[in-house]
Amino acid sequence: MRMLTLADTKPGQLVYDLGAGDGRILSLAVRSFGAIAVGVELDESRCKTISELIRREKLESSASVIHEDFFNVDLSKADVVTLYLLNSVNELMRPKLERELKYGARVVSHDFPIQGWYPMRVDAVKTEHKTHALYLYEFPRSQRVGNYIEASL
Repeated sequence: MRMLTLADTKPGQLVYDLGAGDGRILSLAVRSFGAIAVGVELDESRCKTISELIRREKLESSASVIHEDFFNVDLSKADVVTLYLLNSVNELMRPKLERELKYGARVVSHDFPIQGWYPMRVDAVKTEHKTHALYLYEFPRSQRVGNYIEASL
């Protein structure tokens, strides 16, 4: 929920969740924000789980999952991209995002920043065991701007 709130997700916007896991971001994007959500997941069993979630919650008209390597999926129509990927994967993803994202698209990365980009905001999310960081980027502003608002971590 916090990732989508931080991205200022609006009704009708297109959200891509790369490495969609259990599909919870897709469900939240549709149910709580009125967005259209696409999950990209390489693991076949997770894709089945997400498809079942979409059917169970009757989200077929607004949510879908793609069984594919996210490096092979066109992100050019995305308004919001959510990531929970390691630094090394974010580093590989950065050129793809720079090639494909449209002006004003937002990227939110959980725990792992995108090296070479400047976050517009960093929020702290405290859990019982750990404090997590959420990094908000806006394309292409995050490539040029060094000023951002940082929550205390």
